[in-house]
Amino acid sequence: ILDKLQFRIQSVLKARNNKYVLLNAPNEKVKDIIKILPGMKSPTVLPLAEEGWSSIHTVINKDKFWEVIDELKSNGAEGILVCPIEKMVL
Repeated sequence: ILDKLQFRIQSVLKARNNKYVLLNAPNEKVKDIIKILPGMKSPTVLPLAEEGWSSIHTVINKDKFWEVIDELKSNGAEGILVCPIEKMVL
């Protein structure tokens, strides 16, 4: 029971230090943007309905958040959404 409780507490604590970020980017900028993003394993890249654009999803540590966001914007990211993370199960 103690191991389960520790695991659950750790998942909440890890989540507090991170933000879930979604953004749109022109396809020709995706490789540059991925180089900027830390992600947990790798950012998720999905095609948008509008041809030539992709949606990129990732997790960013809150300590580096504004630095990363500024760099994303300067590399063509648009429509950046930031969401809190409730738990991170790794």
